[in-house]
Amino acid sequence: MPTIEKRGQKSFRARVSIMEHGKQKQVTKTFTTKSEAKTWAHQQEVLKGKGKNIAKREDTFSDFFDTWVNTVKRNDVRHAKFKNYVGTVTIVRSLFKDIKISNLDDLVVQMKIDEYGKNHSRKTTTEVLLKIRTALHYAYARGLLDNDFGSLVKTRGKELEKRNKPLSINEMKVLRNYLLSHSEDEFNIITLIALETGARRGEILGLKPEDISSNGIHITRSISPTNDDTRLKTSKSKRTVPITYEVYTIIRSVEPKSNGYLFDPDGFQQSKRLKKLLAELKISITTFHGLRDTIASFLFSNDIRLDYVSKMLGHSNLQTTMNYYLELMPEKKHQQEADALNLLSSLSD
Repeated sequence: MPTIEKRGQKSFRARVSIMEHGKQKQVTKTFTTKSEAKTWAHQQEVLKGKGKNIAKREDTFSDFFDTWVNTVKRNDVRHAKFKNYVGTVTIVRSLFKDIKISNLDDLVVQMKIDEYGKNHSRKTTTEVLLKIRTALHYAYARGLLDNDFGSLVKTRGKELEKRNKPLSINEMKVLRNYLLSHSEDEFNIITLIALETGARRGEILGLKPEDISSNGIHITRSISPTNDDTRLKTSKSKRTVPITYEVYTIIRSVEPKSNGYLFDPDGFQQSKRLKKLLAELKISITTFHGLRDTIASFLFSNDIRLDYVSKMLGHSNLQTTMNYYLELMPEKKHQQEADALNLLSSLSD
């Protein structure tokens, strides 16, 4: 926030903090009236929010990216996503080092992305590239680059084995029966809810007693390990997911914590504990998010409608669920293709 200091009988100094070339800098200006000082300070804050003059062509791209994240993106995205941008600053600095904005082109950026992709998955590399592309587009819009070449850079990271593997139906039964018969452990109840409803971990940890009814669990908030923001991922994430009466009675037996929530986050170690439990039960190893894939696969395999699954999982749109379906059930896709071809062939009979 800007500050106004009275320096004398008719002297007021305005002070504004700005990010310049990746570093905090104090800018001051003196006026004869407090009103003028306030007006100037306000104008500087507005310009800072718009990202005006945050870099020059001879600055390094690393400094520009740092400044861009901390001035432009800070107020442009949710806190959780902003933290993700901040994390990318370190990656950009290690890749681009002292390369100046004026020396950037698609070949230089592609080389750096390829370098990063050698030791990271395609998904992770793509996430980094998307942020770099957005920054490059901003630099172009501000006249720092002659060409908007970001879209020419492609991801070529290696594909890693999927960790969120859905359990088989038999494995799902074994796990579910174990969880139902060992509900004295709070972790088992959290896992049971995930397996039954496909709710995200943060959504389950965000449950309070008033969110539980015989109709299901009412998902209205989500707990994060990185910040205090309890807002859901999207507007469609707010939903009611039905549960069996057996699961309902188990959840109702949980004593709420002093903060009003039903469950203790326990350091967000659920995936670690799940891995240990699955090993003990001699079940395929998956992540906590893999339980979400498991219930989705189970419903898809039993021909439950896509729109129902979409609402149950809290997907932002039906296309997301369709992509989910094609990824989890490739054999269904092939079967539908065969059915479509058979229908077309029947027209010739």
